[in-house]
Amino acid sequence: MPRSQRNDNFIDKTFTIVADILLRIIPMAPEEKEAFAYYRDGVMSAQSEGEYAEALQNYYEAMRLETDPYDRSYILYNIGLVHTSNGEHTKALEYYFQALERNPSLPQALNNTALICHYRGEQAIRQGDPETAEAWFDQAAEYWEQAIALAPGNYIEAQNWLKITGRFGE
Repeated sequence: MPRSQRNDNFIDKTFTIVADILLRIIPMAPEEKEAFAYYRDGVMSAQSEGEYAEALQNYYEAMRLETDPYDRSYILYNIGLVHTSNGEHTKALEYYFQALERNPSLPQALNNTALICHYRGEQAIRQGDPETAEAWFDQAAEYWEQAIALAPGNYIEAQNWLKITGRFGE
């Protein structure tokens, strides 16, 4: 049974019903409808149930079917989220960068890239390597500034960190 037919909570059921209605009424090619169905199932399984292997299968199938670069950017972003959740930061960065190549106006991909850079900077501090830490923090600042420029009301904690560390507006 497809994941979209197995959802148990109200929000998931509502999302599934609305998505199914949209798939029926919006004119699109069969491949686009199928790609969206895989994307929807990937989002549902990754975000709702933490079944990351299944989510990745759905996202990869959606990538195989989807041709629109903008839509592909969101699929790639979500693949990056799964890898981030699994602690696979190098893989996650690869997918965030691919998403940004297709859609440079994706602030959430920039934010998540900054978060990984910041995390790596903190790791370098714990390992006693302040020079490497500063390089990672500078990288994080660049990505956060880009994300903030695209979505000024978001990422308040990042803005505060940039101000506190003197990296805001460099």
